[in-house]
Amino acid sequence: MRLVRRALPRWAEVAVLPLVNVALAFVIVGVIVAVIGVDPLHALRLLVAGALGSSEAIGYTLYYTTNFIFTGLAVAVALHAGLFNIGGEGQAYIGGLGCGLAILALDHLLPAWATIPLAILAAALFGAAWAAVPAWLQAWRGSHIVITTIMFNFLAAALMVYLMVNVLIAPGSMTPQSRSFTSAGKLPQVHEVLAAMGIQVTPSALNLSILLAVACCAGVWVFLWHTPWGYALRTMGHNPDAAVYAGTDLRHMTMLAMCLSGGLAGFVGVNELMGVHQRIVLDFPAGYGFAGIAVALMGRSHPLGIVLAALLFGALQQGGAELAFDIPSITREMVVVIQGLVILFCGALANLPRPWLQSLFALLSSPRVRGEVPAQRAEGS
Repeated sequence: MRLVRRALPRWAEVAVLPLVNVALAFVIVGVIVAVIGVDPLHALRLLVAGALGSSEAIGYTLYYTTNFIFTGLAVAVALHAGLFNIGGEGQAYIGGLGCGLAILALDHLLPAWATIPLAILAAALFGAAWAAVPAWLQAWRGSHIVITTIMFNFLAAALMVYLMVNVLIAPGSMTPQSRSFTSAGKLPQVHEVLAAMGIQVTPSALNLSILLAVACCAGVWVFLWHTPWGYALRTMGHNPDAAVYAGTDLRHMTMLAMCLSGGLAGFVGVNELMGVHQRIVLDFPAGYGFAGIAVALMGRSHPLGIVLAALLFGALQQGGAELAFDIPSITREMVVVIQGLVILFCGALANLPRPWLQSLFALLSSPRVRGEVPAQRAEGS
C-alpha cells in the first residue's frame, strides 16, 4: 500500500516540527561533543543544570529570554507584513540610546514612577524612528528592506561609538560609558521585589522588564489577530495584491509594520541599560537582534511560539556559559556553534524533517494502522 503524503496538522506544524528540528540539532551537537572527547550526556546534564538548576540560573535564563522575546517579536511583526527586518541589532542600539538619554535628562528632576515610563517610551520611539528610515526607503523609493536594515546596523554602531567616546562619556572615565543612573532611572530587580514580599531568592540580572516582554507578547497577539490594522498587515504579507484590492495602502502599512518592529527591538535597551548596566554602555545588544531572527522563525512568528523559542535560547545562553566554565574543552565558541546549529535546523533546514513527518502521519492515519477494515474488503466478505 502506497501512502500519500498529506499536509501536517496545525498542531504538528507548530509544535512537533520545531521540536524535531531542535532534536536533530542536539544530535549533531552530541556527535561534535563526543568527537572532542566529552560525554554528550554529561555535557547535556551540565547544560540543563546551568540553565535551570538553581534560582540564580533560572533568573539569568529568564533575563536572556527577555531580550530574545523583544527581538523575536520585532522580527515576527515585520515577517507578518512580508518584510524581513535584519536591523533589530541597530534598532535595539538606538532604542537603548533613547532610553538612556531620557534617564540622563530626567533622573535628577522626576521620581522613578515618572522617569521609568518616559524612558520606556523613549526606547520605543527611538527604535521606531531608526526603523522608519529603511521603511520609508522601501515604501517610497523601492530600496530592499534587507539591505537597508543591515546597513543601518553598522550606522547605529558607528553612531554609538562616536557619542560614547566624544559626547556621553562620564567625566574622568577611562571607558566609553555614561554616568550611572540615579535610583529614579533604575528598573527594580525581581529578587528585590520578591524579597519585599518575603520570598528570598539568589540575586540575578532578572528585572521587571520581563513583565514588559509579557505585555508585548499579549499586545502583539491582540494587534495582529484582533484588530483591523493587524488583519490588513497580515493580508499584505500573504497577498499584497489582495490587500491593495481591499483598499490597504501598502506604503503606510510598511511604515506601520517597521515602526512597530523597531519599537519592540528598542525595548532591549530597557532590559540591558535600566535593568542591568544602569548606564549607557557600548555593545549592549550583544547579537540579540540577529538571534531574534531565529527565535521568530522557530516560534512560527506567533507570540506563544516566540516565548518558547526565547526560553530555549535563553537556556542555551545561560547553560552554555556554565558548560564552558565546567568543561574547559568546551569553549564559548563551542556554545556559539550549538546556538548556530539550532538556528540552522530551525531556519534554513526547517523543512528537512517535513517529508518524514508527513509519511509518519499518513501511516498512522491509514486504515490498517487504525485497525479499520478497508471498504472493498468488507464488501467482498
